[in-house]
Amino acid sequence: MQRQLKIAVRELVEYVLRSGDLAFEFLSASRPVEAIRAHQKIQSSRPASYQPEVAISYVVETDRFRLNIGGRIDGVFAEPDGTIIEEIKTTSRDPAYYKKNENPVHWGQAKTYAYIYGHHHQLDEITVQLTYYQIDTGNHSEIKRAFRLSELETFFNDLVTRYLKWAATLVDWSDCRDASIADLEFPFATYRPGQRQMAVEAFRTIRSGGQLLVQAATGIGKTIAVLYPAVKSLVENRDQKIFYLTARTTVQMVAEKAIDELRAAGLRLKSLTLTAKDKICFCPQSACQPDECEFAKGHYDRINAAVEAIFKQDAFTREQISDTARAFRVCPFEFSLELSLWADCIICDYNYSFDPRVYLRRFFQDDNGVYVFLIDEAHNLVDRSREMFSAEIFKQPILDVRRQLKKQLPQVFKSLGRINTWLVKARKRCEASANSIAEESLPEELVPLLKSFLFITERWLSKNLKTAFRESLLDLYFAISGFIRVADQYDHSYTTCYEKRGKELKIKLFCVDPASHLENALQRCRTAIFFSATMTPIDYFKQILGCDPTAPQLIIPSPFPGENLGLFICDQISTYYRQRDQTVDQIARVIAALVGQKNGNYLLYFPSYVYMRKIFDVFTARHPRMETIVQTPGMLEPEREAFLQRFSQDNPRTLIGFAVMGGIFGEGIDLVGDRLMGAVVVGVGLPGICLERDLIKHYFTNTLDAGFQYAYLYPGINRVLQAAGRVIRTEKDRGVVLLIDQRYAHYQYKTLLREEWDPIRVHDAQQLAEQLQDFWKQH
Repeated sequence: MQRQLKIAVRELVEYVLRSGDLAFEFLSASRPVEAIRAHQKIQSSRPASYQPEVAISYVVETDRFRLNIGGRIDGVFAEPDGTIIEEIKTTSRDPAYYKKNENPVHWGQAKTYAYIYGHHHQLDEITVQLTYYQIDTGNHSEIKRAFRLSELETFFNDLVTRYLKWAATLVDWSDCRDASIADLEFPFATYRPGQRQMAVEAFRTIRSGGQLLVQAATGIGKTIAVLYPAVKSLVENRDQKIFYLTARTTVQMVAEKAIDELRAAGLRLKSLTLTAKDKICFCPQSACQPDECEFAKGHYDRINAAVEAIFKQDAFTREQISDTARAFRVCPFEFSLELSLWADCIICDYNYSFDPRVYLRRFFQDDNGVYVFLIDEAHNLVDRSREMFSAEIFKQPILDVRRQLKKQLPQVFKSLGRINTWLVKARKRCEASANSIAEESLPEELVPLLKSFLFITERWLSKNLKTAFRESLLDLYFAISGFIRVADQYDHSYTTCYEKRGKELKIKLFCVDPASHLENALQRCRTAIFFSATMTPIDYFKQILGCDPTAPQLIIPSPFPGENLGLFICDQISTYYRQRDQTVDQIARVIAALVGQKNGNYLLYFPSYVYMRKIFDVFTARHPRMETIVQTPGMLEPEREAFLQRFSQDNPRTLIGFAVMGGIFGEGIDLVGDRLMGAVVVGVGLPGICLERDLIKHYFTNTLDAGFQYAYLYPGINRVLQAAGRVIRTEKDRGVVLLIDQRYAHYQYKTLLREEWDPIRVHDAQQLAEQLQDFWKQH
């Protein structure tokens, strides 16, 4: 059978005829709805002989494939004296602009529709009408041109011929990829224990569609266990696209490495790593306008050549994208978005699939495709999704912007004044309530004030005028727009939080329960596989992540011999907040006992920076010759890398790292072999008490009678498991883990620890030292 390719008329024309600069013009959030209404208004004003929304299609045959071109004409005038094809375009410009400034893409789209319609209806002549409608004013302009069908045929054939070269490249690539996948074997000689089971379940889920939750201990090889079946399934469904979703850049690198391992086994696959715009931009201080950025000027003149050049590579990494973008002088971020259309696997942050503000609309706006979501470190999606579906505004930025535009934009100035007046009253209410308030209702009086601001402001922003305050106003507009977007979907899963700090007031629409919102977002994919080393208990994650209650779940224990890990629990020491000062000395002694039995590298995890610093001071005073390194708040990426580089395999002395549990060194780091001999986890990992945590507790107490568990216990124990999981990373690793807290003796904590763990209870430093001596003698 001939290969079948599909493309919309608009996509065909844009690919071939796009040219000129990359320029971001402001479009209001309501623009898509207004555009639809404008189309309907124009269509309803036409005579009875007018046919709106006329579907058309055309098949181009080649010796290797069939190109199916389809689309929908806005309207057809079927008059006795001739046929008119109408293409309607909404615009923020004066419609008269287009009489002097022809848009080749607009005309190309209309002429393509006209040719296909004329060909099917055997017309000799046909008229094309471009109707431009200015949304703000209602003004419109109609531009007509008559064409002989032979003229349109010449145009159409040239258009298609220019695209067929790229289409042939895609077919060649697809054949090459599919052949490599058909021959692809698992890239390692054997599966690790549990890895094959995970891969089989993943393949079944991908083939049938649906969801799967997997908790698999460190060392299983989770990344390759989901990527291998996802890649193998591409042959069965060529339209499928894989989204490998992560919370952190380090995990994206793990996914890239796994795909490279598949490539070493013979795979040909186009993979793309999406990097945030602010991290990949060449000109971060410039606006995305041709007069400020050389990579925006003429971007569309060079974009196709850039795509064709990089397409010779299989891995569209950040470095490869940056190098190619510089060589062809195109915007690297827009270039990466363009490449997403042609990539088989997209490695990116959770945001690009779930966040309502930045999700990839080119894939998820309209039709849901045959997409596979591979969601790594899925335990992180809980808190991340709460932030995605929440929104907040601050009082001070409103005042700052208001001062800047008093003279130029008096209406906006007055609008912001009304908002500020309301916020002042809200701040006074906060002062009377210990500086924080939580209410299970929208700020009903504030919402119309914010909507009025958006309405007034977007009318000015749509003019795209340059002023000193434009960027500040634009930032405020988007912040308030995001707030209103959440307000419009506000329901029982939200709480409104007011917090006063000094003169500042923050109002946050806090998503307490993200389940229903994630459930809706998961409709964008056919398959979703959630996997992590820590999803305990797994039923909690199934509920909070909005999964299908019938979704299968899989728990795979560690594949490594249990005797390789010495697990000790010191449950005679309290780390309750009120008792921390009294236990500093005890903890310092127990730590000294653990690190004093064998030279090597150790990581110590604490529930807070303050508690860590107190223990650090006592410990270093007693052991001044021991080498230590301390995590500090807000460490930059070079500082993080320098911290980890200290943990070398050939360190002849003992190095002790002090870190915070749940932080940047608490998960996602891979210190294999002698790079890490042991870890100490001080406390049970409970998140700090705060307004939002207490709201979560209150909500789930009322709904599931599990408030403490959902707000504190389950997030905390997963932090503990993540920290402990840093020690044994391969079958050759040997190491020790010490858990310190009297709560580990309690049933509700003990039952959440790994089933395969066989902990040894110790009462004090001396008993721990004795047990450690026995362990290290055997290893």
